[in-house]
Amino acid sequence: MSEDRNKKVIPAEGGIFDDVWLYMRLVVRLLMDPRVNIFLKMLPIGSLIYLLFPLDFPGPIDDLAVLGVGMFMFIELCPPEIVDEHKHALQGYFPGPVGSGQQDSDPEFSEDDVIEAEYREE
Repeated sequence: MSEDRNKKVIPAEGGIFDDVWLYMRLVVRLLMDPRVNIFLKMLPIGSLIYLLFPLDFPGPIDDLAVLGVGMFMFIELCPPEIVDEHKHALQGYFPGPVGSGQQDSDPEFSEDDVIEAEYREE
């Protein structure tokens, strides 16, 4: 796996509940993305169904573990470029000249692409 895939999915800034909320939003965005394989989308859906209709002893701990592992595997098996795209969108990062100052790391951006201009209201 590349170095980007070894990074944490979402940075921990607001605590565990914010991390879980962002993680769930990432899963929903990937489920809605038509570029993700339909059979791969069965992992989080199947684990959610298992959470609602457990087949084993009563208790929520093992059911939540199945849900967490299913969603983790779903994100890990999705194409990395699609996951990165959705992670960046959730974090408010947009690569390129417009965004969070990542112009130097963008291979498609060069200093020749900058247009000097002034803005004035009429």
